[in-house]
Amino acid sequence: MTQSITRLNPPTLPDAGAIGYSQISVVEAGRLAFVSGQVALRPGGDPVPSGLAEQAGIVAANAKAALDALGATPRDIAIARCFVTDLTPERLDLAFSPVLEMFDGAQPSVTGVGVSALADPDFQIELELTVRLPD
Repeated sequence: MTQSITRLNPPTLPDAGAIGYSQISVVEAGRLAFVSGQVALRPGGDPVPSGLAEQAGIVAANAKAALDALGATPRDIAIARCFVTDLTPERLDLAFSPVLEMFDGAQPSVTGVGVSALADPDFQIELELTVRLPD
C-alpha cells in the first residue's frame, strides 16, 4: 500500500517539523472527509471550561473521536485549521499543546488563525480537519 499523504518540509521554508507539523501535505486521490470545527462541548453537555488549555484538551478529544468515527487516524489528516480567540504566542502554546499531542507525531499541515470571537462567547478554540479516508 502506498502512503496516502506525503509530508514535506523543504529547506526553503521554515522548519515546521521541529514544531510538530508540516509545511506541505500531498494527498493521493481518494475519499476526503471534512470535519466541522470541534469546540469544547462534551457529549454529556457539561459546561464549557473557562481555561484555554482545558478547552484545547476537549477539542483534541473531540477531533480524535471524529477520526475514530471515520476509521481514520491522525496520519490521515491532510490539514488542520485551528482558530483561537485573542491569539498571543502564550495562548498559541496553550492551544496547540493538546492538539499536537493528539496528532501523535503525524505532523499534518496546520494553519493557526487568531479570531476575535467564535460561535459562542465561551469558546476560545475551534479545530477543523480535512481528512483523507483510509483505503
